[in-house]
Amino acid sequence: MKRKTIWIALTLFLVTSMILASCTTSTTTTTTTSSKTPTSTTAVTSTPPTTTSSAVVTTKPTTTSTASSGNWWDKLGKPTYGGELTVSLPQNISSWDDYDGSGFCNINTAYQDDLVSDNWTLNPSIFAYQLSFRSSDYEVGSIGKDWEFTDPNTYTVHLRQGIHYQNLPPVNGREFTSADVAYHWNRLLGLGGGFTSPSPYYSSASSFAPLKSITTPDKYTVNFNFQGISEESICELLQGVGTGYEASEVVQQYGSTRDWHHAIGEGPFIVTDFVSDSSATLVKNPTYWQHDERYPQNQLPYMDQVNILIIPNQATALAGVRTGKIDVLDNVSFQDAQSMKKTNPEILQLTYPSGGTPTVDPRLDVTPFSDIRVRQAMQQAVDLPTIAATYYAGSCPAYPSSCTSMYMSGWDFPYPQWPQDLKDQYAYNPTAAKALLAAAGFPTGFTTNCIANNGQDLDLLQIIQSYFAAVGINMSIKTMDPATWSTYVRAHKQDQLCYGGNSAGFSFPPFSDFNRWRTGYAFSWQNASDPKWDAMRATAIAATTSIADAEKTLVAANEYMARQHWVISSVTPNFFALYQPWFKGYTGQVFSVSAGGGVGPLYFGFYCSRFWIDTALKKSMGH
Repeated sequence: MKRKTIWIALTLFLVTSMILASCTTSTTTTTTTSSKTPTSTTAVTSTPPTTTSSAVVTTKPTTTSTASSGNWWDKLGKPTYGGELTVSLPQNISSWDDYDGSGFCNINTAYQDDLVSDNWTLNPSIFAYQLSFRSSDYEVGSIGKDWEFTDPNTYTVHLRQGIHYQNLPPVNGREFTSADVAYHWNRLLGLGGGFTSPSPYYSSASSFAPLKSITTPDKYTVNFNFQGISEESICELLQGVGTGYEASEVVQQYGSTRDWHHAIGEGPFIVTDFVSDSSATLVKNPTYWQHDERYPQNQLPYMDQVNILIIPNQATALAGVRTGKIDVLDNVSFQDAQSMKKTNPEILQLTYPSGGTPTVDPRLDVTPFSDIRVRQAMQQAVDLPTIAATYYAGSCPAYPSSCTSMYMSGWDFPYPQWPQDLKDQYAYNPTAAKALLAAAGFPTGFTTNCIANNGQDLDLLQIIQSYFAAVGINMSIKTMDPATWSTYVRAHKQDQLCYGGNSAGFSFPPFSDFNRWRTGYAFSWQNASDPKWDAMRATAIAATTSIADAEKTLVAANEYMARQHWVISSVTPNFFALYQPWFKGYTGQVFSVSAGGGVGPLYFGFYCSRFWIDTALKKSMGH
């Protein structure tokens, strides 16, 4: 079986976690249980990269230690059963059916398993799952036992046998088979099985255009038959996307799974209650098939119940952490983390790279933003070094971003490597900004508006607003809640600017980064349409393109985007996770407990079935 190796350099920001510090010192010998063996890992550094990082080549990633030193995870303590986990999401759970579209907040991975998963036994010093991007090298089988390319165009998954849906009507605990995998994708993409057209709501359907058919040679084998794209592109499409597999009986009886009462899967938790804009309650699935890979004798999940609170207001969520009502909260700003450290030093903290760079996003197809001089002027009006030094107290580099995160070495275009003439275009220079505006026909500036996601950092936006005003750009701000904002800008209803989507510095899978700017893409609220970009994307994903050449193409595309000034870039902050001492097993894995990007915790079930609550410690602390 073949898998392309992707060279990634992660910067791990684990400032208070002695657990991970101990993990990095263990020596390891036992290999992973993945169906494929990665052939390289990358250096872990404590500062952002200033040059392209060099990969440290090893024979195999290792996950456990020698008999004399024990396993790396021993320092985390032994899991215990029982207890409840309470987390918060910043926006309502707005989807219970993949057919309704991509990009909406959902928790389907709590009750439905994916074909592949993260590797629970992998030492975080090798890869910590703190980026949105999961290289196929660091994914292992889940309900798909393993996978292979039986030919360059056919991705074959071998399912585990004996996995059953939850024992709820109308499915009643029947076995999960290859027919369920085919049914999901056929229904979503219109590939067969009675489905002749893709879901009209699924904005990612065009990304799957190279998927021509799905065949099932037997009950436990699924062939995904592609045409015209590379193996790595195929892996990226099918792995790590938080896909759940609905039962056909539910859709046939009720027409869809939009009602939470019909949220049935083969996953670790069962949905027992949902109140829109308020909460969701899930209990453990007593017949769940999976066991803890670290402790194979232990059936999962450990926790009896999971409570999800819908809390759009960050201050309210932070208050829940302070009072012990919320067990873990991530995507916390530097300022809020520092405040928590002062008021509640018992709350544990760790930090990790943001999955994107805050940006102000112009409509590229409307005046005045269709003029590149205006966009460059707006960029040069903003003092990034001062923002990094004062607003973020020097906790992050003072670098602007292009398309790809600086933490994805090999695929990125890090600011220190930019040519000087490009750096000059991003340097704070109000005089040059005014001259550019005058050349574009706005000698005294102009008035504009910005539609802002109130779930994002509005204080930062107000700082940017003041910089714009200093060069004559008077920007009013209208705020919307995250769900309303997402629907609004995806429909391109904003007529000038928007803020809240982090449209640069992506740590998503590389080809997804390319997607964000292709012509006609639903999530390009800037209405980008550039033939050169579209051509570079087509080259990168082509079946004949090697990974090395795809990397070079994306690096070139990063420079191209930076020169086009499609967004006004801020700097890339670090996020913090705050968690109670009794919440165990957590090491800051992205998408494990949060609604990152507004789409929901894509690995919620996988991780929350493996995390546990130290109920004795919790009780001893008065909770």
